[in-house]
Amino acid sequence: MRHILVTVMLVTVVVGIYSATIGGSAGMQRSVKSTGGKLNGTIQSINP
Repeated sequence: MRHILVTVMLVTVVVGIYSATIGGSAGMQRSVKSTGGKLNGTIQSINP
C-alpha cells in the first residue's frame, strides 16, 4: 500500500512540474515554437 501511495505522489509531482515548466499557456513549448518561427524567417530572408 505504501509503495502505491509513493508512486502516485511521484507521478503527481512529475505532472505538476511538467505543467509548470513546459506545458501550459506560457511554457517552454510555446516559447520554442515562437523562437523557431522567428529563426526560420531570418534564415529564409538571407540572400545568398
